[in-house]
Amino acid sequence: MIAGYEGGTGASPVSSLKHAGLPWELGIAETQQVLVQNGLRDRIRLQLDGGLRTARDVVIGALLGAEEFGMATASLVATGCVMLRKCHLNTCSVGIATQDPELRARFAGRPEDVVEFFTMIAEGVRALMARLGVRKFDDLVGRVELLTPRAGAPNGPDVHWKAKKLDLRCIVAAPDAPASAPRRFLRARPWPLEDHIDHQILAKLGDSLTAAGNVKQVKLNLPIENVHRAAGTLLSGEIARHHGAHGLPDDTIHVRFHGSAGQSFGAFLAQGVTLELSGEANDYIGKGLSGAITATRPASPASGSRSATAARARSSRAWATTAAST
Repeated sequence: MIAGYEGGTGASPVSSLKHAGLPWELGIAETQQVLVQNGLRDRIRLQLDGGLRTARDVVIGALLGAEEFGMATASLVATGCVMLRKCHLNTCSVGIATQDPELRARFAGRPEDVVEFFTMIAEGVRALMARLGVRKFDDLVGRVELLTPRAGAPNGPDVHWKAKKLDLRCIVAAPDAPASAPRRFLRARPWPLEDHIDHQILAKLGDSLTAAGNVKQVKLNLPIENVHRAAGTLLSGEIARHHGAHGLPDDTIHVRFHGSAGQSFGAFLAQGVTLELSGEANDYIGKGLSGAITATRPASPASGSRSATAARARSSRAWATTAAST
C-alpha cells in the first residue's frame, strides 16, 4: 500500500494535507524498482492511494507499478461532499459526516453516483490504453518505458521556475533487472504452516478434540519464539470445526508459553482456550478474540522496576508534604 501526501479524510488538518508526506509517484516508483530488482515483485500486489481523481492518474500509477487503486475522496465528492474539512465537528452541511438528523436529511447522494464515477474512470482508462496500444490492464502494470516527460519539460518556456529544477529520470527509470524479471503480481505464495506452534498443541490433544462429548481439561507448557505468529489460531479453527461457534467450556485448554511471541498472539482465539505468556509479545495480541482468555506478563521483574516504584512512592510523599504545607 503506497499512500501519497494528497487525499486523506476530511477531518485531517490542513497542515497535514499540504505540508506532510511525499507524492505517490516517488513512492510507487521506488517500491516497484526495488521489488523487481530483488525478484520479489511477482508475489505481492501494489495498491496506490492518495488523491487519485482521473483515469490519467490510474494509468500513470499502473505504468509505475500499481495494480490496485484507492479513490475514496473522489468517490465521496461524487456523492455530494464539498470538502468542508470539518467531519469531526458533526456539522457537515451536506449531511454526510454527521449524526444530526436535520443535516442528514440534506444528503442527496445515491449509489448510482459512485457507479457513474467509476464507470467514467474505467472508460477513460480504456481510452488511454487504446492510445498506448495495450489490450489488458495487467499488461499495463510496470511498463515504465511508456512514460516520458512532456515535450519541452522541464525546460519549456511556460514551465514554472521550480519545475525546471525537476529531474524525473529516477521516476521513469526502468528497474535494474533482466528484461524477463516479472514486473507485476503473478501468483500468491501461501505462508507455510508446517512449523506453526499450534501443531504441537494439537498433537498433545490427540483425538480428544474431535471426540464426541466433553473434551478433557488439558494444561500444557511450551516455549515460544517470535517466528511463531498467530499462536492459537489453528487450534481455534479446529475447535470451531468440531464444536461450533460456541467453542468449549472456559479454560478447557490452558497453555502456558514462555519466551517471545510473534505477531497476533491469541488472534481469533475460540472460547474454551486460555493462553498465558510469560515473556514478551509483538503487536495485535488477542486480535479478534472470540470468547477466550489471553494473559501476558514479564518473564522476570525488570531491573528498574523496584527503583521506579520507589521513585513513585517518593513522588507521592513529596506531593503530600507539599499539599499539607500549602
